[in-house]
Amino acid sequence: MRTNGWNDIGYNFFVDKCGTVFEGRAGGVDRPVLGAHTYGFNSYSAGISLLGDYENGGTPTAAAKQAIADLAAWKLGLHGVDPEAKVALTAAGDTGVWKKGQVVTLNTISGHRDGYATLCPGATLYSALPGIRTAAGTSPYATGN
Repeated sequence: MRTNGWNDIGYNFFVDKCGTVFEGRAGGVDRPVLGAHTYGFNSYSAGISLLGDYENGGTPTAAAKQAIADLAAWKLGLHGVDPEAKVALTAAGDTGVWKKGQVVTLNTISGHRDGYATLCPGATLYSALPGIRTAAGTSPYATGN
């Protein structure tokens, strides 16, 4: 916040190891609040950050993964989006992975590294994303469930 001169944090949501969900960026969790989590794709997405280090040995808990799945299912469901689908998005800036104007296909639940040149969300959390997508698709919060 201080380094970038923001008045709040860039991610829309935070989840802790117990699966507790916290509002990040101010403006209302059920509203299309523009985050600052993945440069080039912020206007198309909401950002969920799992607190911890998942690149250097940390392992996301089952409670945290389920909370991410349920939260993603709920947020995507507000817009009628399938958590297990893919979506075509246009990069609004050069991200180190994509060039501005490039149309890319991403999972509706993707890792930060899918859109921006970073190790985030870490190797162990990134490898858990397929299971999180599946859990989101069957979540009682998903559209149609």
